[in-house]
Amino acid sequence: MPSAAAILALVDADGLLEVRVSPGASADAITLPASGCALAVRTTAPPEDGKANEAVMRLLAKALDRSVSTLELVRGAASRNKLIRLTP
Repeated sequence: MPSAAAILALVDADGLLEVRVSPGASADAITLPASGCALAVRTTAPPEDGKANEAVMRLLAKALDRSVSTLELVRGAASRNKLIRLTP
């Protein structure tokens, strides 16, 4: 898992982080992007009833050593491409 500093370096000036999610993976993981791409997050949770979204938020919160309540899903609840706002 990448460091919190490496993930925070991908956050824009408005506190937004682009994420590409792969639900139903064999293991939970976060991978830093190749240039110009979104942060890749794999989760074992299935893409149904918001389970994958919840798992992604918990995984990101753990990687950033933050509370889940400081993360907000702005866009992409039903998409693999998500936009997450980090609040103070």
